[in-house]
Amino acid sequence: MSRHLLSAAAILAAFPLCTNASPMPPVALPSIAFSSGVAIVASGEAASAASAREAAQATKIEALEERLRRVEQLLAASGISNPTSASSAVAAESAESSDALDQRLRILERQHELDQDAATAKAASTPVITLSDKGLAARSPDGAFEIKLRGTVQADQRSFFDDHAAPQNDTFLFRLVRPTIEGQFGSLVAFRLTPEFAGDNATLVDAWVDLRFNPAYTLRIGKMTSPVGLERLQSSSYLSMMERGFPSELAPNRDIGVQLQGELAKGRVSYAIGAFNGAPDGRDTGSLDADSHREFEGRVFFEPWKNDANALSGLGFGIGASEGDKEGAGNNFLPRYRTPGQSQFFAYRGTVMADGSNSRVSPQAYYYYNAFGLLGEYIRSSQELLLAGKPTSRIDLTNTAWQLTSSWVLTGEKASFRGVTKPARPFTVGGEGWGALELVGRYGELGIDDDAFPLYADPSSSARRARMWGLGLNWYLTSNVKLVFNHTHTRFNGGASAGADREDEKTLFSRVQLSF
Repeated sequence: MSRHLLSAAAILAAFPLCTNASPMPPVALPSIAFSSGVAIVASGEAASAASAREAAQATKIEALEERLRRVEQLLAASGISNPTSASSAVAAESAESSDALDQRLRILERQHELDQDAATAKAASTPVITLSDKGLAARSPDGAFEIKLRGTVQADQRSFFDDHAAPQNDTFLFRLVRPTIEGQFGSLVAFRLTPEFAGDNATLVDAWVDLRFNPAYTLRIGKMTSPVGLERLQSSSYLSMMERGFPSELAPNRDIGVQLQGELAKGRVSYAIGAFNGAPDGRDTGSLDADSHREFEGRVFFEPWKNDANALSGLGFGIGASEGDKEGAGNNFLPRYRTPGQSQFFAYRGTVMADGSNSRVSPQAYYYYNAFGLLGEYIRSSQELLLAGKPTSRIDLTNTAWQLTSSWVLTGEKASFRGVTKPARPFTVGGEGWGALELVGRYGELGIDDDAFPLYADPSSSARRARMWGLGLNWYLTSNVKLVFNHTHTRFNGGASAGADREDEKTLFSRVQLSF
């Protein structure tokens, strides 16, 4: 700028020498020179301001383009729309003003908001379907409604040894084929439906509906597991050994009725009490009530240290009981007791009728600590009997049974009433995982009232007492696949002709179980 001022001053100073005009007053030169300098400076500042505006505009456009690029990438990634590519926007930059670009960007952002709202509305009305080791489930987005498909399949092999007097069939069979549909309709209603397809005819195992008013009181209606026996309440897929122990031969299995159940004191106390048609020892009730009598069944169970971090957290104990009347003869009223090999070793004579009170009481307990488990229960079942056509033959007979079952998880997983729910290192082909191994031992007895012989039971075909011991190995390959190997040995008092003892039962059973 100073160079321009000097040049202008020199030109103006020389100007009078080149013309015939009168000389200018000496004071005019500085004034003219200053005015010319101001004009030149103003021109330079205007150019600088214009350049700054252009730079600011370019920066703004660049920021808008970057913002546009991010929005378009977001839209493309979401798959909701088909936005114009950022490269096209950059190519058209010279043709667009910053205001037009900003307007275009606002349109795209609004489009994205609308698409997001539509996606959210669609997600809120689309069922959530999941498939896992727990089965197939479909639920509403809010989780209020849910339906699950689960199932258990057990394929067994049975072998008997030294069965000379009464040979048993060595065989393969399906012990269980049970698909289960269960779920909930809102927070109030839950249900379960379980058919059984093993055997010659399909049957209905579970069919109940729960009205869950509160965790402390839920009303269950339909066909369900009786609350009397402890091991009866254990799912078939969770059993320590392949077959249940002797106490389950005296406890009712499944019955039709209505039951109030719940948990109190943060789950430390559980109870169930209900009215049922009444099932004979060890079996299900029929599809139709065989008489007009009702049976009342109940159970209360305590776990005082549940969820506490101490050695007693896995201790539970309680008592189950039932009381009712039965009147009639045959399998719907009278029991038939079975061995661990599922062979019948006791039954009443065909002329015997149930005629009066039938009651049961069963103290029970379990204890699980780390890899160790122990389950024990005792039960006594009393029934008033009558010989057909002989009113004076009325008698009240009491049969008893007990068992102790212990388990130890060799691979270190925690033992529980539900078995090993998930191996720490599931079995993988060619991998390092081998699943979980559990060793099981059991001892149990079932005794028949001495007064049952010989009038009410035939001593040549029905044993007075059975004592068993058994060993088992459970191999949990995964949370869904379990291999089971059992050996049992049962001795009898009576049960053969001429007052002799029935031949010992020796078994070697194995099972492949798939559950989900």
